[in-house]
Amino acid sequence: MDLRLLRYFIALAEEVHFGRAAQRLAISQPPLSVAIRQLEQALNAQLFMRSSKEVRLTPAGEHLLPRARQLLEDSRQLAAQVHNVAIGQGGHLRVGFVASSIYRGLPQAILRFQASLPKVQLDITELNTSEQVTAVSAGRLDMGLIHASPLPSNLQSCVLEKESFVCCLPVTHSLSQHPSIDLANLAGEQLILFSRQASPAYHEQVLGLLRGSGVEPAHVHEVRHWLTVVALVSRGIGVALVPHAMSRTRLPGTVFRPLVGRHPLSTSLAIWRKGPPNALIASFTHALQAELGHLSESADGQ
Repeated sequence: MDLRLLRYFIALAEEVHFGRAAQRLAISQPPLSVAIRQLEQALNAQLFMRSSKEVRLTPAGEHLLPRARQLLEDSRQLAAQVHNVAIGQGGHLRVGFVASSIYRGLPQAILRFQASLPKVQLDITELNTSEQVTAVSAGRLDMGLIHASPLPSNLQSCVLEKESFVCCLPVTHSLSQHPSIDLANLAGEQLILFSRQASPAYHEQVLGLLRGSGVEPAHVHEVRHWLTVVALVSRGIGVALVPHAMSRTRLPGTVFRPLVGRHPLSTSLAIWRKGPPNALIASFTHALQAELGHLSESADGQ
């Protein structure tokens, strides 16, 4: 329906006088008369009773008036919403995350994002890396926060953080007294490791760190979340190599020690589908990077 005709109809319904309505609309009276006839023809209904003395609404016009006002208000709100989405001030953002993101500034970034963009609906979902890659690729998520992993061709990414691996030990372990850990000293240990199914790239990277030092663990326990890795270490089930961010868990019963020598780093990524720039993804990524910067500054100051 032509919104211009509805505006003309509302003006005439409220003024109940063609001359005053035309003046309010800043048009002459003939175009207003033509517009009302066009609307009546489009609706196949007479909207006004006209005489030389008065103009008044018919029952059909009375029925249309509140609905016409609502249609114009809905149109105004829709235009404002579309504009806000276009400039990154509104809309809906669906974000997946791996649990370790909690220790890479995710909660603080969420608060920062929501404070700066209160009109944006933000939904977060915890999924492992492979689940996020699938969900973002299929359009069920707008972006994901994952461990580094091979990506399909329809996704793009940016590096959020590169961090060293550290050794997570039970506080009762003899190596917990060492200021740093030589990987060779982990030979024969029970290893708690991120599941190959949940994140094949991470699984292989950790095993590669050990094998690069000629170490084969006595046994490998596989779990699906880094928090579970650290929790099992705290119970004395084994030892683990974890990204430095996990040292921020401060779980009782655990200690975290740097590794001796230089080793490949753990990389975390933000991923999203290729296409036109998305201002909300850019804003959320910026919030994450800002919080990671604060965490880095805090660590440097310790």
